[in-house]
Amino acid sequence: MKSLFTPELSIPFILFCFFCLTILVLLWYYLYYFSRLAFYKETDSSINYPPTSIIICAKNEDHNLPEFLPLVLEQDYSDFEVVVVDDCSSDNTSDVLREFEKKYKHLRTITIKEDKKHHHGKKFAVMVGIKGAKFEHLLFTDGDCKPIDNQWLKKMMRNFSTKTEIVLGYSKYEKLPGFLNKLIRFDTFNIALEYLSFAMAGTPYMGVGRNLAYKKSLFFKHKGFATHYHIESGDDDLFINQAATKNNTCVEISPESFTISRVKKNWKGWIEQKRRHLTTWTEYKSSDKIRLGIYPFAQFFFWILFILLIILLQIEKMDQSELYIILSMFLLKTITQLIIFKMAMDKLKEKDLFVISLIAEVFLLGFYPLLTISNRFFRRKQWKKS
Repeated sequence: MKSLFTPELSIPFILFCFFCLTILVLLWYYLYYFSRLAFYKETDSSINYPPTSIIICAKNEDHNLPEFLPLVLEQDYSDFEVVVVDDCSSDNTSDVLREFEKKYKHLRTITIKEDKKHHHGKKFAVMVGIKGAKFEHLLFTDGDCKPIDNQWLKKMMRNFSTKTEIVLGYSKYEKLPGFLNKLIRFDTFNIALEYLSFAMAGTPYMGVGRNLAYKKSLFFKHKGFATHYHIESGDDDLFINQAATKNNTCVEISPESFTISRVKKNWKGWIEQKRRHLTTWTEYKSSDKIRLGIYPFAQFFFWILFILLIILLQIEKMDQSELYIILSMFLLKTITQLIIFKMAMDKLKEKDLFVISLIAEVFLLGFYPLLTISNRFFRRKQWKKS
């Protein structure tokens, strides 16, 4: 009976060593980073509710604003304004906003007129909103996004202090039937698991503009979007990547602080959205790119090496005890992952995603490389939400 560990079986042994290495790397991410979100316990914080400007950039949102905007305007908060930037809308967005202004005195609308000679993206609209905001503390969301609770503003703002300048929140997607919806929501959860856990570990690298807060002075201190204005996306993640530090960033994950957004209902729309998002990661700090790159790399080779080792064991007719060793290591990694993911999903109220988590992970491990390759042949600039 052949053995995996005999000298003449060098290729299977090398593969086994790399398999062990991928498991160690993944366990490090699960236990050092992601466990912070999974086992997070809310601590008492000094209640500080500063005057706040909520900024929403809207382009052709007349179908969403009547449902979503009242939930923003009716937050349980003593002193806040809502600034909606109507960015060259060609529908009835301006009419809808005028009607809301009659009812809500703390709503202000800034209208950007279309300039056929000078086209701009969302970053310009965000800058207009920031400059037009009258308060130092800014909270951002989108026109197709709504807070889950009227305590959203309080929960996000309570984290600010003289030291804290950035608060990262979580934004869910609406729950609909079908595999695509679960896949999109799992992808969103997976991204949140990374950026929230990394921030808790003192290495913040991004935020999501559907639920993100920071100080106006911080924006101008870093010259806004000057270093990446030429990139279509990045009004949220690229700014946070350059401005966030271990000491100035907080995370808020209480359920009342969540927002929920419209979700893409077809593959084409989602793929276009993901293509756009992938244009920003190359601009991240080198340390963040390495940290973010190692994890999916290890995930990918974990699955590849596991399959190759099982096949080799059968072909070479090796000792069954070695099969049990490989299966035991597979289970150690997988059970650890599932425990961490289950607890993190409970924290973010995404419990129904647990059943498809491994299937969705494998799908995305193949999907993202293909999308990255296709991005080299597909470029289209346009105004888009986060």
